[in-house]
Amino acid sequence: MKFLVWLILLVLCWPLALLALILYPLVWLFLLPFKLVGITVNAVFDLFKAVITLPARILRGSL
Repeated sequence: MKFLVWLILLVLCWPLALLALILYPLVWLFLLPFKLVGITVNAVFDLFKAVITLPARILRGSL
């Protein structure tokens, strides 16, 4: 009985596994520009934070 369940699982899941292997790189390539935009926006916000807090850091003496 256990072997039969494994065979059924194999028949049902191997197409999903192949589909995942094929689609994962395509989805990654599709999402790559959004990741790059997110990294850039994060860097710009970090730069703004550093520029805004610079006078306080200089006055405090912990530059």
